[in-house]
Amino acid sequence: MTISKSKIGEAGVEGVASAPAASVGEGVAKVTAGFEATQARFTLGLEKAMKTAEELVAFNQGNAEALLKSSQILATGVQDLSRHFAASAQASLDEGFSAFKALTGIRSLKDAFELQSSFTRAAVEKSLAESGKLTDASLKLTEQALAPLAARVTVAVERFAKPA
Repeated sequence: MTISKSKIGEAGVEGVASAPAASVGEGVAKVTAGFEATQARFTLGLEKAMKTAEELVAFNQGNAEALLKSSQILATGVQDLSRHFAASAQASLDEGFSAFKALTGIRSLKDAFELQSSFTRAAVEKSLAESGKLTDASLKLTEQALAPLAARVTVAVERFAKPA
């Protein structure tokens, strides 16, 4: 069987002509598929980034609200403590003036010492009682003011400790 040169040439030309068309089509299909896959990954990544940004904004908004609430509690509590302290100081001052008036009317040294020691004992007892009340109120205020912030710390630990 002899194959003529012209038939080999025709087959070769047809093969070469058809080969690049198939390869180009396959290449375009592969590039298109790769581009579509890249676009899908990019879109997914962008959606995740947007979701994360939204969660971060919401989380920070909660932090700001907790800080505001804590500040309001603290401001109100400090006002109450200041009023209590002022009332206590006014009562002590009034008691001091009363004791001074009583001392001015005393005729004996013995009565003066008794009145002075009685006043001093009452003042110390009242001072200790008031300082205990003030300490308790301050601790309670601190707990109340820190409660919103502690709640946000708990939220942060729960949110950021979980795997992504």
